[in-house]
Amino acid sequence: MEAVGDIIVGALVLVLGLIGLVLASGALDGEIFIFGLSLAGFAVLFEFGLIRRHFDRKDHAGVAGSRPRDGGHV
Repeated sequence: MEAVGDIIVGALVLVLGLIGLVLASGALDGEIFIFGLSLAGFAVLFEFGLIRRHFDRKDHAGVAGSRPRDGGHV
């Protein structure tokens, strides 16, 4: 059930990132430009965090095929 919440939050943050890019592209002053780029950068980092958390959960659960069979790193 957590996956559904992650998808919803990820979609909302994606929309915020796109709004940040629109703000930055139409900015007439430096402050809004920096704010828009910062918002888009935050969205990218947040999305990568969601992806990392998904695969960390998958590895921790021991899903078949997610770990090397000999127990070592590749």
